Amino acid sequence: MSMIELLSVIFFLYVLIKVYISVMQIGFVARAKHMNPVLMTPSRYMKAANYLISTERVKIVETLIEYALFVFWLSWGIRWLDTLTWNLDPILQAVIAVNLFLIVNYIVELPFSIYKTFVIDERFKFNNMTPDLFISDQLKSGLMTLVIASILSAAIAWIIMHVPMWWFFSFLLIFAVIVLVNLLYPTVIAPMFNKFTPLENEELSAKIKELLEKSGFESEGVFVVDASKRDSRLNAYFGGLGKSKRVVLFDTLLNKLNDKELLAVLGHELGHFKHHDIYKNIGMLGGILFVGFYIFGHIPTGFFMELGVRETPAMLMVLFMLLISVFLFLFMPIISFVSRKNEYEADRYASRLCNASDLVSALKKLVDENQSFPKAHPLTIFFYYSHPPIVERLKALGDKSVAVDKSDEALKGECSL
Repeated sequence: MSMIELLSVIFFLYVLIKVYISVMQIGFVARAKHMNPVLMTPSRYMKAANYLISTERVKIVETLIEYALFVFWLSWGIRWLDTLTWNLDPILQAVIAVNLFLIVNYIVELPFSIYKTFVIDERFKFNNMTPDLFISDQLKSGLMTLVIASILSAAIAWIIMHVPMWWFFSFLLIFAVIVLVNLLYPTVIAPMFNKFTPLENEELSAKIKELLEKSGFESEGVFVVDASKRDSRLNAYFGGLGKSKRVVLFDTLLNKLNDKELLAVLGHELGHFKHHDIYKNIGMLGGILFVGFYIFGHIPTGFFMELGVRETPAMLMVLFMLLISVFLFLFMPIISFVSRKNEYEADRYASRLCNASDLVSALKKLVDENQSFPKAHPLTIFFYYSHPPIVERLKALGDKSVAVDKSDEALKGECSL
């Protein structure tokens, strides 16, 4: 079996597994929505289920289009990029080839983003995005992506051409950029898309600062972001690394949670800080990328001959971008498992720092307001859930109001492998 045939089989299996997981999730939720509602009124429970089913159906089509794109690039597209940039300097060839690859993929994926925002989210009353804001977001993010991609592809092309063990030093460059993006996100990147204003509620601000001091968390301050101009969902987060850290509250969150519930949510986020979860996640991603760069740094020359392209920095980078989704998918169960474990630990920290009952109350409101369906197929949890199922989180926090539903056991029996 040739390398191209082997990669085609691997990618097909990757697509098949993703579609199978979505089909199982749709079937699971379609049955679960007719059973006893959990944490929501019957009408909102049904609405949350229908929203999840709609998004999973779109995900299936997206996955099939992803496969079609893979076939296009592997059978013809990569040769087209190589021919188009045939007589160019290798560094310029890399910049043009990488950007063209990103632009083609973006054009193909854009209709899904539009449909999810202006059809699905609009239908379920989540969307507050206007067409003008959507276009502005796309232009800003697209331009930023192309600028960063141009700089990185030129730098990596130079490294490949001049540095022994290029894959190792290319990995160091990408890893450094990931750290830099995390450092600059709250103060440079995020303000390009949203307006951040200091929290005006002085009483709440004082309570938050007291909470931060208890955890030894130093930040630039507490800010409110105008998230409601895009979406009605609730959220809060700590952004940045080192001295650039800041507390960010969605304006939607302030309107729905009382002070105690809000502090409990922030206590959960502080749990991630105390356990160094951001650094652990960056380290884990670094380890995965290291393996990926090592593999791509040892692609046999014969593979490029099979593809009918030259072994240039440009073609190496395009192949890396083409196959990185499959590579990362292999690690998704591990990443998700570690993330779920971290969420439990952050919940426990919040329950000690604040009050478990306040966190329970906040989580219930978040589920209801965000209309997050509280049940999922075990495979979906295994691969994709970065947070434990909400019912399991509430049970771990000692909430006795969430009883074990026998119908859930029946669903597991019907849908498990």
